Amino acid sequence: MSNERSDVVIIGAGIIGCATAYYLSKLGKSVTVLEASDNIGNGGSTRNGGGVRQSGRDPRELPLAMHGIANIWPILSEELGVDCEYHKDGNLRLGKTPAHLEILQGLTDRAAACGLDVRMIDAVEVKKINPHLSDEVIGASWCPTDGHANPMKTTLAFYRKARQQGVRFITGEKVLSLKKVKGRVTQAVCEETVYEGDYIVVAAGYESREILSSVGLDVPMYTMLEECLVTEAQPHMFDQMLGTAEADFYGHQSDHGSFVFGGSSGYEMENRNCNTVNSPSNSAIGAPCICRGIMKYFPELKDAKIVRTWAGYLDVCQDGVPVLGMTDEAEGLVIACGFSGHGFGIGPAVGEQLAMLITEGKTSVDISGLKYGRFKAKI
Repeated sequence: MSNERSDVVIIGAGIIGCATAYYLSKLGKSVTVLEASDNIGNGGSTRNGGGVRQSGRDPRELPLAMHGIANIWPILSEELGVDCEYHKDGNLRLGKTPAHLEILQGLTDRAAACGLDVRMIDAVEVKKINPHLSDEVIGASWCPTDGHANPMKTTLAFYRKARQQGVRFITGEKVLSLKKVKGRVTQAVCEETVYEGDYIVVAAGYESREILSSVGLDVPMYTMLEECLVTEAQPHMFDQMLGTAEADFYGHQSDHGSFVFGGSSGYEMENRNCNTVNSPSNSAIGAPCICRGIMKYFPELKDAKIVRTWAGYLDVCQDGVPVLGMTDEAEGLVIACGFSGHGFGIGPAVGEQLAMLITEGKTSVDISGLKYGRFKAKI
């Protein structure tokens, strides 16, 4: 078995892995990225609704979202040399019932307490912002600094720029286990090669759980089906990102006119930890349920044709926020998984902060609430 060495080895070539590789190489580190599949961004990083939002987030991950939108996303296209189709035109989280408004009020209050510019608005103001919404919407939360971007273009832009800076990407290279040397995690063991580094970053989605178990760590997470659909191009209607109180619907209109929508059908939990992406409940039930929900929000789209759908599995952490950073239990190991469907929007900020953590031993954004140690039993 051969050995190969770099300063940092990253497992997983989604937006987290690619962004971390980019920022590390920018700081002069040699980096090797190992991807088990044959394609970069093969998981949820390139297959999601594209939300770049702060509203509706857990206060523990909100600082990352706010930092990214204030400092990274506005200049990202120029920095990476690719149009990431980033829009900063606001986010409406919609409510149809008093119970929905109560949920939104709670989310708004918690976010505002963290310094986010977000507020509740009534149906009249909702219609002023987006006149295409149905009269069923009775209120919403409104965050004017939220937005959306193109997930595939953004992920591949990080990959492209990282490669230009010398990062080595190896696809089709499944990591079987991690290995400690003198008490420090320094090796990622594959079938024919051992990759060594001063730090090992595990950013492989749900597969991170099995990889981490090889050094005695367990991130409590499960997989859950996510499905999105794309319509044919439509006349321009709006630029905001949309969501709902119960997070059962989200979407936006892309630059070329098509709508990218995602949602839930109620069958997601029956697909937990299922390895079949194109399961019957996904293809036969999921998309029609999402479409019926969309028509209740946007009656004008009732005749729009669906040109494609996609589905995949989220790595959902038990408490709904990612596990991020170093651990006391395994020196040299950096964990970045369990993003629970929120990873794309904070991906650039996560990559930047992990690179800072590895090179400087600290972050400029507080990620202490996301550490692996939060799952320890309190004695």
